[in-house]
Amino acid sequence: MAFAKVRHFSRIKQSAGLIVVKNMSIKNFFVFVVLSLHFNIMAQKSETITLGGGCFWCTEAIFQRVKGIIKVEPGYSGGKIPHPTYREVCSGLTGHAEVVQITYNPHVISLEKILEIFWKTHDPTTLNRQGADVGTQYRSVIFYHNEQQKQTAAELKQMLDQARIWDNPIVTEISAFTHFYPAEKYHQNYFEDNPNQGYCQFVIVPKLQKFSKLFSEYRKDY
Repeated sequence: MAFAKVRHFSRIKQSAGLIVVKNMSIKNFFVFVVLSLHFNIMAQKSETITLGGGCFWCTEAIFQRVKGIIKVEPGYSGGKIPHPTYREVCSGLTGHAEVVQITYNPHVISLEKILEIFWKTHDPTTLNRQGADVGTQYRSVIFYHNEQQKQTAAELKQMLDQARIWDNPIVTEISAFTHFYPAEKYHQNYFEDNPNQGYCQFVIVPKLQKFSKLFSEYRKDY
């Protein structure tokens, strides 16, 4: 009867992608199951941060290639009206920034590393501008979701400024997250769907090359 129970549990755990050791006692088997479920839950834990580094096509393409990133979604944050359209955001009157909302596994990649990648793959020293993209919608901004993220962002910003990596001081805004509005469907996965488009070739590709050069160990197979 006990053997039958072990076989039953074995089938259940194998279906969940776990390996059960043969000839394991029922007591040890339950210990194994509890530990396996614990580590499985830990691996599935995720956190969210919202970042704006100019055109969201660029930022999305970069973080889609980062190990530990579960989801990247372009959209709008930091503005005054709900559910803005791309045209309204581009007017500069709504106060929104083009951002990406990033869901990540903190057991694979730390927030510090995500922010380092963010800062080093755009110019955080130009106010309301990234290259030819000009306006408050293109501002460099971190929308933190909790106090720990706020503290981490502020400390890393200060450290990078003191290191004088750039000739001018970092002007990245660090603000509390309020709302995120997903961008229109044609903005989603833009670089992957339009790799030969002019903007993609002349603006996004160099950013991806810079990311690969600086953070090769964090680049996932894509």
